Amino acid sequence: MNIMLKAEYGTPADIDLWMDLVRLVRSNFPGLETEEALEEHRQTVLKFMGKEQALCVKVKDQIAGVLLFSRNRNMICCLAVSPEFRRNGIASGLLEKALGEMDRSRDITVSTFREDDEKGIAPHALYRKYGFCEAELTVEFGYPNQVFVLHGKSSKQ
Repeated sequence: MNIMLKAEYGTPADIDLWMDLVRLVRSNFPGLETEEALEEHRQTVLKFMGKEQALCVKVKDQIAGVLLFSRNRNMICCLAVSPEFRRNGIASGLLEKALGEMDRSRDITVSTFREDDEKGIAPHALYRKYGFCEAELTVEFGYPNQVFVLHGKSSKQ
């Protein structure tokens, strides 16, 4: 299946379908283990939607991919694609749209799985494709992660 779909801003009308995708992939996202955590995430997504910092790709009656980003912090906060729609360019489309909305003169960061983690293989390849470089190792929600940085056009590397 070769899908050419457009990333668009998510709206509160999309929240139920958005959360269906989050529930489907939540095992890949430390910190979303409980119903309380999912409800908190739902409220966070609604806040991002209100600031036009929530992107999604829709396929018929479902959401195939989502991305949250912060213009203020200049960071990619969350990126997920439904297993059914992976390897169709959805993550790239979401990332390209988000990068176009961010301040490219400043460093852009994203935190993802570490390279030695099986979950880190695809994200590392995606972020490297767009020029991100490995930075510090961190722990988030008790899970080992790695920060990637896309250096701003005016910053020294």
